[in-house]
Amino acid sequence: MLNWADQFNIFCFLDSCGYSSATAWDWVLAAGVRKSIELKDHDAFRDLDSFCQDKGWKFGHFSYDLKNQVEELDSSFTDETGFGIGFLFSPQILLQYNNGSLVIRSATKKPDVIFREINNVEITTSNPVFFSETLTTIPEKNRYLETIAHLQQHIQAGDCYEINYCRMHITKASIHPISIYLDLIEKSPAPFAALYKKEINYCISASPERYIKKEGNKIISQPIKGTAKRFPNDSIADENSRISLLNSEKERSENVMIVDLVRNDLGRVCLAGSVKVTELFGTYSFPQVHQLISTIEGELKPGTTLSDILKASFPMGSMTGAPKKKVMELINQYEPFNRGLFSGTIGYITPEGDVDFNVVIRSIFYNKSLKELHFFAGGAITINSDAAAEWEECNVKTSAIRNVLGLD
Repeated sequence: MLNWADQFNIFCFLDSCGYSSATAWDWVLAAGVRKSIELKDHDAFRDLDSFCQDKGWKFGHFSYDLKNQVEELDSSFTDETGFGIGFLFSPQILLQYNNGSLVIRSATKKPDVIFREINNVEITTSNPVFFSETLTTIPEKNRYLETIAHLQQHIQAGDCYEINYCRMHITKASIHPISIYLDLIEKSPAPFAALYKKEINYCISASPERYIKKEGNKIISQPIKGTAKRFPNDSIADENSRISLLNSEKERSENVMIVDLVRNDLGRVCLAGSVKVTELFGTYSFPQVHQLISTIEGELKPGTTLSDILKASFPMGSMTGAPKKKVMELINQYEPFNRGLFSGTIGYITPEGDVDFNVVIRSIFYNKSLKELHFFAGGAITINSDAAAEWEECNVKTSAIRNVLGLD
């Protein structure tokens, strides 16, 4: 099916990877464009509101730089991931699979014709990766460690409490995005995985994190903050790692700061008194890491639009820090690159106006024309952070990506 979808300039595949209780379907594929909108650096929310008047299905993304439309901010570097600040499309063809049942919707072809096309397509399953350059890490390790010391000075001075600081990896390579995606989710299945193609650019994502989900007037956000390494070959060490994460004062403080930030964000669009933390410090295990995930829910005010929700809560607190505007200024000052779609979100809008969007982390960004490949990792820096440990945590977060690319 994914090899069939690759004939289209645009497609979006959202995959629960077996964590089906977290999402509405096992997976969904939107392919081809019936109608679309490319958000620009001005009037982004006005254009979004106009496009959302169409009650059909919509899929797409919002990149990290949408922050510049939320707050009076700017960006010092060009987006190298190539996706632009935001894009939504109404698909020509929609496939939804859940609990053994496949539904195909199309205004242009009969479902049985599409089904036959998919079954007859040539399958590419090989996963060759050919590098034409060595991998570059920005910033390099010494600069990264020095920057964390500077960020902790800002924390000490009271400028912020917590800041998400990231690093970028870049190289030139030739890959087959679909094979890489299938390999990645085999090694690192995640409930909010995505394979997203926009013209020559691919996002190959094994994201475990939800940004927002809206059903009717109910909204949910599930920030991840708190990470510990898995030990798959040592059950005792693995359980000790999970328990240490749950009991870590540093990790819990990181999590609760972001929970408070999300409560405040949602409080701007929810009815007074309706915002509740329904799960605090939930411990969830994925193939490479244990994570602390909390759940915040609220009841939206009548008439709240997607633009209202984005203006109140974007970018997500788990990828910024607190207070949000100040740390975004510091991120722009200290990160020597543009995050692009990393720290952004991919998801969908239903005909009823419900939405579900992930957090774009644990992802590979690939430009098929330039044969340029990026991936990123970051973590929350607090006054108690150990810089060398933060560097290693980033290595753990990118371990599955490095494995599928042959960079171990």
